[in-house]
Amino acid sequence: MVFRKIQFQLSVLRKWAPRDVALRCRKRPTPTHVMFCLVDHFEPGAGGVPRDVEKQRMRDLMTRYPKLADRHRDADGLRPKRTWFFPPHDHRYGHLRELVSLCAAGYGEIELHLHHGKSKPDTAEHLEHTLRLCLDEYSQFGIFGQVQAEKRYGFIHGDWALDNSRRHGRFCGVDNELAVLKNTGCYADFTFPSCNEANPAQINSIYYAREDGKRKSHNRGTPARVGSGSQNDLLIVQGPLHPILLPGGVFRLRAFGDDITWNKPCSRQRVDHWIRTWIHVQDRPDWVFVKVHTHGTIDAEAVLGPAMDETFRYLEERYNDGTQYVLHYVTARELYNIVSAAEAGAAGSPGQYRDYRVTAPRYDATPQITEASRALSAAVWATYAA
Repeated sequence: MVFRKIQFQLSVLRKWAPRDVALRCRKRPTPTHVMFCLVDHFEPGAGGVPRDVEKQRMRDLMTRYPKLADRHRDADGLRPKRTWFFPPHDHRYGHLRELVSLCAAGYGEIELHLHHGKSKPDTAEHLEHTLRLCLDEYSQFGIFGQVQAEKRYGFIHGDWALDNSRRHGRFCGVDNELAVLKNTGCYADFTFPSCNEANPAQINSIYYAREDGKRKSHNRGTPARVGSGSQNDLLIVQGPLHPILLPGGVFRLRAFGDDITWNKPCSRQRVDHWIRTWIHVQDRPDWVFVKVHTHGTIDAEAVLGPAMDETFRYLEERYNDGTQYVLHYVTARELYNIVSAAEAGAAGSPGQYRDYRVTAPRYDATPQITEASRALSAAVWATYAA
């Protein structure tokens, strides 16, 4: 295990260093527009906690997040938005309905998070059945945008195992998962980086992964580029992955991903590293995409407390002066739309392209639905029993 970690850290350094040198030698465009997107692997029941703890986690979010977001604005006058990737195995006790009310008030959006293939390998047919049940039931709350009247969704794979990419086929089992996702309306995957064996060899990139029928088809792909977007393959939106030297000397060199946790909270140094990684659509270097992630119930204090407040403040002070940088808080769907606009050669401020391809959801918290149907629950737990 230790050897694999060291090997991974050295691999990140080897891939990151030449790119960083090249970026430093290149004149940075001004102004640079920074798209900041916080995605949340949102699992109120994580850790098998009792019902009252789940509900308290929801109360904390519902109470604290609006107060935090209301203190901040981007260049477009918009508050920070979180994207909650919500798993059907936690669709109970009214959690999803509460999240919808938060989204209806303008604090973010909801997409799909799925764990599967734990107790036994999943199949493509069963996975598609599960995804379609999720889409139908979540849509009762107006969740998901559309393209030509068909639902579209963003995806994060549970346990990082996209396209059966973990050892021994754990936590998935479906070698053609990318095709299943595309066939059911997935517009992009936001799972990575993962800092384990599932992580693609291609890092710090927004690219199209082509399904080849083999595990880990997303290992490499075609970078998104102005004028050559390929909507036939699945877009992989990666967050920053970079080396960082911790206090204590060269032996404290570590690979840091885009995760915000209790032991790796936000800081000015991390924000600078995220932006310095300069993830962008090729031939559009003045639009930079910073996608970071959290597990917002387990690490609630990291994303609801002072460190997150300071991070937003620093983004607004350092990266929103209107001359060198312009800041835009975006959801996962809006990020995808802005990527699509960049591919099409769109000009002007990226903030005007938030709804470029996938329409905005129309959230409705009035349905008195507090839990997943028996059919959806059965489909989820069929391959993910403890």
